[in-house]
Amino acid sequence: MNHRLPIRPFAATLVAALATALVGCEMIERAEPKARTTRSNQNFELDVEPILRGTIASETVLVGFEPTVVRGYGLVVGLKATGSRLVPAEVRTQMIREMARRGIGNHAYGAGDLSPERMLDSDDTAVVVVEGVIPAGSPKDATFDVRVAAIPGSGTTSLEGGRLYTTDLRPGPLRTGSRQSFPLAEAGGPIFINPFIEPDATGSDAVNRTTGRILGGGKTTDDMPLRIRLAMTSHARAASIEAAINSMFPREPGQLGDTAQGRSGDTVDLTIPPSWRDRPEEFVQLVRHTPLRITAPEQTAYRVKRSLLAAPAQGETATWRWRAIGPKAVPVFQDLYDHPEDGPRFAAIEAGAHLDDPLVVPALVEMATVGGSTTRLRAIELLAGFGLDPRIDLALRPLLDDTDVDIRLAAFDCLEERQDPIVGRFSIDGKFDLMVVPSDEPMVYVTQSGDPTLVVFGDRTEIGRPLVFSAWSNRLMVRGEADRDDLSVYYRRSTDEPPVILDAPTSLPEFVAFLAHGRTPESPLPGLGLTYSETIGALHSMWREEAFEGGFKAEQDRILAAIMRASEGEEIEERPEFEEEPLPEEFEFLRPGGDAPAGVVPGTTRGSSAGSGLAGLAPPVEAAVPRGDTVPR
Repeated sequence: MNHRLPIRPFAATLVAALATALVGCEMIERAEPKARTTRSNQNFELDVEPILRGTIASETVLVGFEPTVVRGYGLVVGLKATGSRLVPAEVRTQMIREMARRGIGNHAYGAGDLSPERMLDSDDTAVVVVEGVIPAGSPKDATFDVRVAAIPGSGTTSLEGGRLYTTDLRPGPLRTGSRQSFPLAEAGGPIFINPFIEPDATGSDAVNRTTGRILGGGKTTDDMPLRIRLAMTSHARAASIEAAINSMFPREPGQLGDTAQGRSGDTVDLTIPPSWRDRPEEFVQLVRHTPLRITAPEQTAYRVKRSLLAAPAQGETATWRWRAIGPKAVPVFQDLYDHPEDGPRFAAIEAGAHLDDPLVVPALVEMATVGGSTTRLRAIELLAGFGLDPRIDLALRPLLDDTDVDIRLAAFDCLEERQDPIVGRFSIDGKFDLMVVPSDEPMVYVTQSGDPTLVVFGDRTEIGRPLVFSAWSNRLMVRGEADRDDLSVYYRRSTDEPPVILDAPTSLPEFVAFLAHGRTPESPLPGLGLTYSETIGALHSMWREEAFEGGFKAEQDRILAAIMRASEGEEIEERPEFEEEPLPEEFEFLRPGGDAPAGVVPGTTRGSSAGSGLAGLAPPVEAAVPRGDTVPR
């Protein structure tokens, strides 16, 4: 007989027990659920154009790429009673302290014969303001040109023949005492007087002799930092950026470390390789446009091309992107050399020129000979970078006769850089380079940066006759008879020296050499031995009196222009995304009101023209000749 358990009473008992347990649970205080915390790794936002996607610039910003204006008070010695003892009291106090720190007046250093006070009181010295611009990313011991100017109202009349004692240069405005910032560079050396005419000058000798420059006289005392900051913190991404940059810019001989060195998931340090130190802006642009994905360069180049054709205004960005990709991008954009739209065509032509594509030469030659002045100048500049190619030289030589002065100068600059033998070069006693160019448009062009250089356009230009000319209170006089093939020159260096009377050539290039050359037993050719600035002053005075035909063009003051440009950016507007972001101490110059950190174009050796009558002078040397401003008569 089977017996069944009573199910219903058991179920009822179970349900009642569960209900009691649930009621008991309601009596227990429950803990609030713990909030889940997330840490954002975004440092700042970037608004990236489509054509830049996949580049280093699409994920980073560059910190520290600004030129640094540096200034300081210095002492010029070796003047011939053209200096002044007048100087503000606080500057005098600082100068005495600095001179003593450098050993002046201290017998232990062998410099105790003259105290700092006595030196400052001499009319053979002058306190000056020294200014320069340090290019961004400059390594320690990098050199740069500096500008030297007498303190206004000091009474100094000339810095001719002076030498600047070593002086510290600091970022920001001039200050004295404890308010000074930490020095970044120092400067010193012989002063090259500005030989160029002041725009508003009216006197017979308008050369400003209280302003000069020391070419290569500045030297950095520490490295200038460059750093890449990532928009998103990522050690893996920083490593990818480091690898991409080092693949594009591998370590060069003499380079201590890799070009890019990851510092953290936020930053990558940059070192400008030795071969790029004269072109820091170009280096930085190539870094910014370097693709993060270093494989499949042709596919990347095609994507850039599609983006450019869709937005032709992005030509400059496309050029940099193709240049960063390298030679494998050339076949992708070659068909754009004759594209009907200017944007894609110019972008492809410029990229092809920088990547040494010989197929771009005909397009560049056409651009250099026809069209607007800006386009022609840019085409001529690009042609200079190509190797030996007779097509380029033959196309540029006729431009030496162009009616546009800037085109003539650009053609000369390009031919000189390409070592075309049509450009003759001679060193005049090591004082400056004389360059002679055949041209139907005579002109004298003078420089004031890099190596001192004087260029004569028109190798057959003659000093006009009959001629009676005098300058410098009759210390210099030139006389020429219509029926004679030479000139008679009278020159007295100073009132306490006897005059000399010499015969001089009538050829303008040879007359320039005569003015500057000093006769020696080793080089017995006659000459007056003038300085570069004196030679320019004499030439300009003669040109004003129409003693020879043609124009007179002076290079712009590139040092002063660079100082003014960099000074405008000393207070850098800060990106909104950095407002609350603390910067490392060495980058505090990026703060509003901070002092923004800050190059010389190298020349190439040239040969001299045969048959010029100047071959007896020194052998060729290096120089660089940029553009300039026309000087009024």
